[in-house]
Amino acid sequence: MSFKPAALFASALLLVAPVAIAEERTEFEQAARELYQTAVEIRTARGQGKTHELVDYLASELKAAGFAESDIRITDHDNDGEQVQGLMVWYRADGTPKQKPIVFLAHMDVVDALPESWVRYPFELIEEDGYFFGRGTSDNKYGVVSLVSNFIRLRQEGFKPDRDLVIALSGDEETGMVSTRAQAEYIAGHVDPAYVLNADAGGLTLGMDGQALFYSIQGAEKTYASFELTVTNPGGHSSAPRADNAIYELADALKKIEAYKFPVMHSPLTLASFRAAGGQTPGPLGEAMLAFAENPADASAIAVLRADPSTVGTTGTTCIATMLRAGHADNALPQWATATINCRIFPGVGIDATEQTLKDVVGNDAVKFKRISNLVESPESRIPDEVLAAVKAALAERGLDGLAILPHMSSGGTDGMHYRNLGYDTVGIGGGASKPNDTFAHGLNERLLVSAFYDGLDHWYVIMKELAGGAN
Repeated sequence: MSFKPAALFASALLLVAPVAIAEERTEFEQAARELYQTAVEIRTARGQGKTHELVDYLASELKAAGFAESDIRITDHDNDGEQVQGLMVWYRADGTPKQKPIVFLAHMDVVDALPESWVRYPFELIEEDGYFFGRGTSDNKYGVVSLVSNFIRLRQEGFKPDRDLVIALSGDEETGMVSTRAQAEYIAGHVDPAYVLNADAGGLTLGMDGQALFYSIQGAEKTYASFELTVTNPGGHSSAPRADNAIYELADALKKIEAYKFPVMHSPLTLASFRAAGGQTPGPLGEAMLAFAENPADASAIAVLRADPSTVGTTGTTCIATMLRAGHADNALPQWATATINCRIFPGVGIDATEQTLKDVVGNDAVKFKRISNLVESPESRIPDEVLAAVKAALAERGLDGLAILPHMSSGGTDGMHYRNLGYDTVGIGGGASKPNDTFAHGLNERLLVSAFYDGLDHWYVIMKELAGGAN
């Protein structure tokens, strides 16, 4: 695809949107939307070879805004035969830094989308019915745009921080995190930040009426691990069935995994999260949150929480079948059958222990296990007082002064796990906002509220200025 003009933040932007929208939006908002549209429309999914296009585009915008080439670091990585890139940019302190640097995270890649399955084409930013539709609109192109656009905005305003600010954008967070690992190791060896802030976690939870209920800060995340389960046998002609059919044998194993429930678990962070969220969540779900926070052995509360997709992952480890493939011809017995099991592991459980549990549940040595992810286990993070204060300032700027702020553990994994594993407090404080029915990341018809896009643009602007302590 063709890139948008490189100097978009410094030029007239009336072509970004229809005239009616252009009249309502500030120049910064229009420029951020243009950045967003370009980012969403570059198909940075595995197998597409497009990461470098987004890297080149973002780097060109940063340079046009005044960032020196020496402050932009582009790296190349091999992710299982596919070339991906990472992008880092420094906003240097004015003079000698007075405090340790801060690192900001987001990821440029997305889970791929099949256009024929979507209502709208997934790699075009479509504004409709109060939403922006498109793959990556929430996960995590909005995070990328929020960080980069505010770096550009602050540079153009002449902001002079008293500490280095560093954005680290990874290129394969969704498919192996090769670039993430490399960036984390580089940052540990060359930057050594005070802490790390993640734009791929945290944010506002809205009620169905669009009113803000609470703001979540991610202080921990579950470990991501995938396993392949394979059954093989000699096969044969379909006209002569044999008792040990590979597909049936694998299906038996999968049904056992489906039926198994990992033990209920909790931590001080998850109990605090349920206690705070329960007071803001109406109905039986909120009541269950409060009951579990008071008594994690409450069977009724556990049943409600484990029946709800939004809370089941916070109560313990989960493992679920995500892919299935078998056989080689419709008139031949299968010689092999393979399933992929994806696990989200509660902190402290461990990948090895989870794999052994699955083997015990299956109870069949003919089912061979292969670990196909190589990720780390990460501890919970401390939330620095100055970060909490900056979040409160950003919320106040949005007219949400005094809104409840909840710590939480993400059921999914992010780049942050690698920074936590290296000893850095890593806190998710994204600027997005969503209703309960807006969670479409990795699924069909991903979307973000248009109002949430614009309302959250100042989020990182306020936070960066609060934490960098500089002056315009």
